[in-house]
Amino acid sequence: MHVFPGLALSRSALGYSRLGPDFLTELAPEPAPEPHWVAHSEACAALLGLGASWQTPEALALLSGNGPEPGWASVYSGHQFGVWAGQLGDGRALHIGEIEQGGQRYELQLKGAGRTPYSRMGDGRAVLRSSIREFLCSEAMAALGIPTTRALCITGSSLRVRREEIETGAIVTRVAPSFLRFGHFEHFAHHGLLPQLQQLFEHVLDQHAPECRDAAVPAAALLEKVSRQTAGLMADWQAVGFMHGVMNTDNMSLLGLTLDYGPFGFMDGFDPGHVCNHSDHQGRYAYARQPNVAFWSLHALAQALLPLVPGEPERASEPLLAALESYRESFPTEMLGRLRAKLGLVAPLPQDKELADDWLKLLAAHHTDYTIAWRRLGGFDSGAEASNAELRDLFVDREAFDAWAQRYRERLLAEASIDAERRQRMNATNPAVVLRNHLAEGAIRRARAGDFSEVERLLKVLQQPYDEPVLASDASLPPDWAAHLEVSCSS
Repeated sequence: MHVFPGLALSRSALGYSRLGPDFLTELAPEPAPEPHWVAHSEACAALLGLGASWQTPEALALLSGNGPEPGWASVYSGHQFGVWAGQLGDGRALHIGEIEQGGQRYELQLKGAGRTPYSRMGDGRAVLRSSIREFLCSEAMAALGIPTTRALCITGSSLRVRREEIETGAIVTRVAPSFLRFGHFEHFAHHGLLPQLQQLFEHVLDQHAPECRDAAVPAAALLEKVSRQTAGLMADWQAVGFMHGVMNTDNMSLLGLTLDYGPFGFMDGFDPGHVCNHSDHQGRYAYARQPNVAFWSLHALAQALLPLVPGEPERASEPLLAALESYRESFPTEMLGRLRAKLGLVAPLPQDKELADDWLKLLAAHHTDYTIAWRRLGGFDSGAEASNAELRDLFVDREAFDAWAQRYRERLLAEASIDAERRQRMNATNPAVVLRNHLAEGAIRRARAGDFSEVERLLKVLQQPYDEPVLASDASLPPDWAAHLEVSCSS
């Protein structure tokens, strides 16, 4: 069917939807009344090959749940906060088709289009507040170069949705090569549905990991691939100060993408123990714990893949355990590589890890703003008499900063670093702007009053995160009122 001018949205004969009723349920979305456009991403539209005139009445109808054909929701299971949660699934997401562009297929998914068989006790809806956060962060992460699902647009409506209070409903159109999760494998393995588990595995090999098919143990090869992708993703998150907030196994992408933006947050004052999700009472998903949680989740995936390895379970687990080691090997290397880049270092030296660790300890001890400190470090003057006052003033203990700065100066001299060239590299690595909670909140408050201009303005700023923004406040310390903002699993 053609709802975008000149471009077909279809059901691929090779896509997930062909797997059948054991894997998904076909159903129509619940139409949103009086739909209207809230915001759209030109960058995501370009990725899909959509022309400038793609926002037609037909497209608005489709992306508001008023399309002419049914979509489908998939079933999966998973561990939530470390506890087996049983069957889950696309409780408020509905796949509506695929677009093929540049040799890549992209799935389109409506988030907030009504109940599905997997909604449990939920209403299947999303509200304007959470939709704006997901839309902006999806595109912000893409601009930062971090693997992520994308967001094409938000559509609003007159629908009223009950959360802690009555809010306005909205729908986000999400885009990804696949929304497959660790939980898809967990579902079929846990319920002993081995033919379906094998069928899912074959689909993943065909569509996303053909190079694993000829390996000695294809399931282990797939696990190693996912482990390395996940290690890179965790290093990306940690380096930019991003906290996902709810890293359940059903929110972990099989393709190594950032998936399901809910109670996420970007670090303000650096605190390794910071918990961005107000619902995470035990601090399971604190910033510093994310890499280990990812490793735990990979173990859960390995357990789900175990029936696909021939032999007795004791022996069959050996290649999977070996594959998991690739995460333990990859993450420290990936993380150190990103820290070196953030420090502006080119030639690796043995002392780099200690230098980077001590910088992070310095930030933590002073609760220094993470994004601002890294950005100002790019302007570090390595001259022997330089005071670096603007950077130095971020720290209460000036002597502690001076001691570290002298070590940094000596490290730069060890590779004959040129300040201007290093500054250019660091400014292309350390963003000036990230989606802090108070920036999103400002856009949300205006949108609730019917003014969507701040969503569009902020999107443009976030799509150029390494440039100094026109409004200095976009890259400044958060205002005092931002300390009282809270996000939770219902955000």
